[in-house]
Amino acid sequence: VCLPCHNAQVTTGTATTNVRDRLIDAAEVCMGAKGIRATTVSEVAEVAGVSRGWLYRHFPDKVTLLGAAIVRLNEAYWSDAHAMLEQVEGLDRQMALGIRHARTAYDDPGALLMKLRMEEPEEFSACAGAGVQGLVPDLADFWSRYLIAARDRGDIHPDTNIAEASEWVARVLISLATVPGDTLDSNDVDALLIQVRRYVMPGLRTDPAV
Repeated sequence: VCLPCHNAQVTTGTATTNVRDRLIDAAEVCMGAKGIRATTVSEVAEVAGVSRGWLYRHFPDKVTLLGAAIVRLNEAYWSDAHAMLEQVEGLDRQMALGIRHARTAYDDPGALLMKLRMEEPEEFSACAGAGVQGLVPDLADFWSRYLIAARDRGDIHPDTNIAEASEWVARVLISLATVPGDTLDSNDVDALLIQVRRYVMPGLRTDPAV
């Protein structure tokens, strides 16, 4: 038994409509303590303060239950990131801060999403479903609004293919955030800003027809 999960309990509400949310809360607690593979339906039910039978009224199996928790984590993570970046002016600064935000994913219990995706990719994909399986598509979709705004401001080339450029930006930022190197400290926002301005922004300003 994993004690952090076993000893936790989600506050019990009175309305039936709250049970589903309590079960998702409990699933997050257990996944944070044990990961996807080791989390069991019985433990989630215990942490939620309900019976297994009551759990199965809301979720037919473990994959569906943990998938609901992962989808909620996914939505919360991107929502928090958007709230932060929408306060920042300039695509270059947004990307630098976005990389720094991604670096905190492993330190923030609320951003359990990234840890699960990286450490248990097969289990993550099975639970998450097609909507949130791919990190690159997720990030490309996330960055598309910022590239559109930058194109409208004239900060990048007016003929930029947003879908293509967003995927390229996603791949670059994943590398900058997760792959160690000798010349860049990915925790240093100023250093990240220099890299983005020196290499990423010129690529986005280049005529895509060239």
